[in-house]
Amino acid sequence: MELDFSKDNGLLPVIVQHWQTGQVLMLGYMNSEAFVKTVASDQVTFFSRSRNRLWTKGEESGNFLHVKKMYPDCDNDTLLILAEPAGPTCHRGTSSCFDNDEEVPFLFRLEAIIRDRYDNPVEGSYVNRLREKGLNKITQKVGEEATETVIAALAQGREDLLDETSDLVFHLMVLLREKNISLAELGDHLRKRHK
Repeated sequence: MELDFSKDNGLLPVIVQHWQTGQVLMLGYMNSEAFVKTVASDQVTFFSRSRNRLWTKGEESGNFLHVKKMYPDCDNDTLLILAEPAGPTCHRGTSSCFDNDEEVPFLFRLEAIIRDRYDNPVEGSYVNRLREKGLNKITQKVGEEATETVIAALAQGREDLLDETSDLVFHLMVLLREKNISLAELGDHLRKRHK
């Protein structure tokens, strides 16, 4: 990838976006040295204008941005990085430096909640109770909710169908987490099948 560092005193604007949700996480700047370090480490490294030095996002907090893909713009003077954040991106403890959490599709937020329940069990959590009962119980719940969704579609109203479909999707997401399949992986699989 060839980038044009000849403008703006050798700095490129870099937009970092969550690789799964599309949420814009932050904007920073790179010089050629920061770009080389980012490529070598797969961790987003900027040139800090205030510190006048390279700065790897997360070097102090541990909240690194792990590079998934990079795309230059049409003029090769701006870079879009799709990244997986290891914790909050912003120093305020939020997922983004912009107040755009509500713009993240809720299914991805729900996936994060389910993942967090697996990683950090909360006593009394429905997700944790399901998990403790094991795979058979989780798959049983998916089957039950699928049947209830079919019944609602055939014999009940729109709100009932929305309720039952929500239950089905939730339990299916728990099953996917149990089997270590993310929504992003599922989306990639569907995309390949579509081609």
